[in-house]
Amino acid sequence: MPALHPKEYWEQTGRWNTVDVLYKVTSRTGKAYGLGASHEEMVTPLAKKFVQSYRDLPFAVYQIQTKFRDELRAKGGVLRGREFGMKDAYSFHATRADFQEFYDRMLGVYARVYERCGVRALRVRASGGMFTENISDEFHVVTPSGEDHLLQCAACGIAYNVEVAPPDRRCPTCGVALVESTGIEVGNTFDLDVKYSTACDLLFVDAEGVRRPVIMGCYGLGITRLVGAIVEANHDDRGIIWPASVAPYAVHLVGIAGKTDAESVAVFGAIETMNDTLEAAGMAVLTDDRAEVSAGQKFADADLIGIPRRVVVSTRTLAAGGVELKNRREKEGRTIPIAELLSALQADGTVEQH
Repeated sequence: MPALHPKEYWEQTGRWNTVDVLYKVTSRTGKAYGLGASHEEMVTPLAKKFVQSYRDLPFAVYQIQTKFRDELRAKGGVLRGREFGMKDAYSFHATRADFQEFYDRMLGVYARVYERCGVRALRVRASGGMFTENISDEFHVVTPSGEDHLLQCAACGIAYNVEVAPPDRRCPTCGVALVESTGIEVGNTFDLDVKYSTACDLLFVDAEGVRRPVIMGCYGLGITRLVGAIVEANHDDRGIIWPASVAPYAVHLVGIAGKTDAESVAVFGAIETMNDTLEAAGMAVLTDDRAEVSAGQKFADADLIGIPRRVVVSTRTLAAGGVELKNRREKEGRTIPIAELLSALQADGTVEQH
């Protein structure tokens, strides 16, 4: 969908002058546009081209696209930016029951996405913000570096963004005091009801021949922010610890130059052969073949980058007929025969083939 939105669509929904993060630009012909902070104003008129009766419902569309928001406090690199990547989806329904069934399924989908990305995301009840007057659901990675203040019941697990928490800060189900933490918001879902369909005249004819507004839902997942949240939740004082499922590489090959040219040639020749073998097996490999860099610096760089498995090849390991294999989460490595390297990596659940 377009990133440049004509002003009239945002005026139609009443958001042109109420969304404070909307970037506004004017063309040379004097026409006003907004840069896409969200896409309800684009997707709702688009859906009108495909919806006439209840037989055309339900359906959902999604995109992965750059969003623009005029944040006052851009900070933390990808954690809060004025330009960022998002997956946003929009669903269209004839009945509340059908909407609710799809909405609940999307909550489960999001939970699985975060789990597969190696983080635990807490579902939090929150206000609808600039999107809707209804209560929404947010997903937060709980971390001390988070900006959002959350309240959670230790007994039943229900959680709230502090802005919509019960006034007495006690669980409405269990009655116990809610425990405060901080989190990074990595996604949220909205019950849009008929707010945008009514504003944009998105109607359908039901089975009785009555024209009704389409019920809508919105589902956003912050892709670039999720990268930062994964790092915030998976690191130590030496650097990143990538979960295998989202690591940029599966294996980090580190060659240590020898004292003589002949030793270095043997080490880096072995590294090249291993790289070819692992890549042929479907593994993404990062190879450090810098001859002029010390072993200590290479190990520090490897810890900082945080690939799940490090394989060190040196004159010492080659003399023993092996390599040193180390998990990024462990302090010590172990020496294994070169012939067993591929099978050891394939058998290790911390390494996924890319």
